[in-house]
Amino acid sequence: MTNELYADGIGEITVTGTIVRIDMMSLSPTERDANNNPRPVFRQRIIMPVDAFANAVDLMQKALGGLVEAGAIRRIGDIPQISTGDAAQQPQSANASPNFN
Repeated sequence: MTNELYADGIGEITVTGTIVRIDMMSLSPTERDANNNPRPVFRQRIIMPVDAFANAVDLMQKALGGLVEAGAIRRIGDIPQISTGDAAQQPQSANASPNFN
């Protein structure tokens, strides 16, 4: 059996000398911020040498490129900006969620 960790994202990356520490965060099911949004909480830390970190970044950039090329995600700079006046004229899909507007 292998241990798996789910993380909603990276909270902080700290470089000390030749060591990189990556703090993995998840959204808390119980803790809320002032706007009543789930608060990110520390889950686990990845610690690696800087050369391994550099290799990991390169691998992640290649994976990101593949996801962009496949159309699974879009880079923020690739999304056309809609002015406030144009937004009202854009038809919404029946499956559109207000969470993603």
